[in-house]
Amino acid sequence: MTKKYDVYALGNALVDTEIEVSDAFLERMEVGKGLMTLVDEARQTELLTALKDEAEPRKQTSGGSACNTVIATRYFGGSGYYACKVADDATGDIFVNDLTAAGVDTNMNSHRENGISGKCLVMLTPDAERTMNTFLGISSQVSESELDEAAIAASQYVYLEGYLVSGDSSRAATVKLRQLAEKHGVKTSLTFSDPAMVQFFKDGLTEMLGDGVDLLFCNEAEATSYTDTDNVDAALASLKSVCRSAVITLGAKGALVWDGTTTHTIDPIAVKAVDSNGAGDMFAGAFLYAITHGHDFAAAGKLASAASARLVSEFGPRLPAEAHTAIRKSVLGE
Repeated sequence: MTKKYDVYALGNALVDTEIEVSDAFLERMEVGKGLMTLVDEARQTELLTALKDEAEPRKQTSGGSACNTVIATRYFGGSGYYACKVADDATGDIFVNDLTAAGVDTNMNSHRENGISGKCLVMLTPDAERTMNTFLGISSQVSESELDEAAIAASQYVYLEGYLVSGDSSRAATVKLRQLAEKHGVKTSLTFSDPAMVQFFKDGLTEMLGDGVDLLFCNEAEATSYTDTDNVDAALASLKSVCRSAVITLGAKGALVWDGTTTHTIDPIAVKAVDSNGAGDMFAGAFLYAITHGHDFAAAGKLASAASARLVSEFGPRLPAEAHTAIRKSVLGE
């Protein structure tokens, strides 16, 4: 039976503001480089004020990890639903309008509560590393009430965002989403999202994984940290107890993809990286598109590698819609 959605994702809804900064700025402002740090609105304003003399924001777009992923799946030719929470404010308008323009369905098309929508300040250093300071706003209140069981049942995969582990109600919502997916025979996938989530919320991620998900996404640092190992092969061997297939991205070294039987080495594509923001999200989105459209894990890894390599060579967490078509044709021949 054909499903209405390839991917049903739950995540933080954020509007990203990207800005280029120096390492010296991060040190001066005591910002942890390369991490996602939750901050209050006052701290975010303090950073923006301090940046006024340094640089101008490069762009402002709807963001959030799982949002980037489901939009990538959509742009490759798939279909998606994004469950989230934004407020009835101008920032929330930007977010919902971006989703609608991308052709992604959402629970935020109707009633939105009063409040402040989430915002993420993405600071890019000259080495292309991305550092994020995030004010969740109303997104911190994501709960089971944001879930749509009918839409979940009508999906091939659900995608759980690891960032949601940091809040009690949002973590409970991801657990409920996984359970509803299992109830309806829908495949489950989860991303660890960020090394800090593994470092500080490992028990919560274990709760989100339950008896194991069908597909786990993580990078090398997250994989070794979660499994308390010192190399990626040992990490993958350990992760097999919590998932039925896995993707471990290795940055400039490519990726390892385990399809449940065979481990495939995905070669990197050499590019000059200028912005790593969204690379893991793009990898997941491309990968999910491919496996929901009849391609095996090796082909999915090649598409995801090509897409993420293109992404990091440009500024911003997403590519233009037409770029996905060109990448899909060059890699998959379709």
